[in-house]
Amino acid sequence: MISYTSDLPVQRNAHIMRSHLLSQSLTKACVALISHTTLKTMKLSTLLAAAFAIVGFCNTASAVTYPLPTDGSRLVGQNQVITIPDDNKQPLEYFAAKYQMGLSNMLEANPGVDTYLPKGGSVLNIPQQLILPDTVHEGIIINSAEMRLYYYPKGTNTVIVLPIGIGQLGKDTPINWTTKVERKKAGPTWTPTAKMHAEYAAAGNPLPAVVPAGPDNPMGLYALYIGRLYAIHGTNANFGIGLRVSHGCVRLRNDDIKFLFENVPVGTRVQFIDEPVKATTEPDGSRYIEVHNPLSTTEAQFQGGEIVPITLTQPVQAVTSQSDVDQNVVEQAIQNRSGMPVRLN
Repeated sequence: MISYTSDLPVQRNAHIMRSHLLSQSLTKACVALISHTTLKTMKLSTLLAAAFAIVGFCNTASAVTYPLPTDGSRLVGQNQVITIPDDNKQPLEYFAAKYQMGLSNMLEANPGVDTYLPKGGSVLNIPQQLILPDTVHEGIIINSAEMRLYYYPKGTNTVIVLPIGIGQLGKDTPINWTTKVERKKAGPTWTPTAKMHAEYAAAGNPLPAVVPAGPDNPMGLYALYIGRLYAIHGTNANFGIGLRVSHGCVRLRNDDIKFLFENVPVGTRVQFIDEPVKATTEPDGSRYIEVHNPLSTTEAQFQGGEIVPITLTQPVQAVTSQSDVDQNVVEQAIQNRSGMPVRLN
């Protein structure tokens, strides 16, 4: 495998650092508010007011559904470009939710964007074109690195793509794991583990033994349980999607988890992968690479002090090493980490 570290142009290096730090500061704010909400069992109106103070009103949107190519292609969708209204008063989260994106997707695709208040009249890239993960098109595929969930409804020749929030550093969402939906529950309760009780007690914020079902529950209103310790669930706060905010579970916006709850059967296959770099050779011979910033594995990386290195896997190299590929474009794509497919030939 080929590894790329932090040999980046100074300006791009600084942008990745700034975006990473913004992401981490938002993550900490989200975790703090969610924890506070759990402990104080805030009323929903109070919670929404607090959420607005951090990231603003969160618009809702329908699930993004892509028809599956019939010719073996893995490239689907088209990017959009929108113009921010001149009188904009909304944060980036508003636009992310409106177009079914996570904050990390929007930050990657829009270097230098103001997360709290995008400038009126400026343009935003909406990264809705993507390369399907290099695995079976069956059930649910969760790619932690790009913070997206792919659902392939049986017999439909479509894929539904949803943004997700994942586990904090040290409370990581599983990777390289295949399991299934064991059961589903509307109105889940939350029972903190012994480790969670110890962690919160040490911080002077003891947790209740069980958080009852309802709008104040951090698991939201629906849950799909996978394995013994993990779940795909909603949230009690309309933010944090596209960030590392959970204790290891997969978190979705409430409309999205409701959709999965109503449409995903018990027994559905669930596969966790970690693919920050995807590449494809299309039926017409065109080649593409899609690069996301990998997940932090150290505190220095998490705090933004180090750029996370990128390693090209053998399947990716099988595309990038072809004689018709422009290696300068490959290197630029790896440096930019835009999360959008880039043509290589």
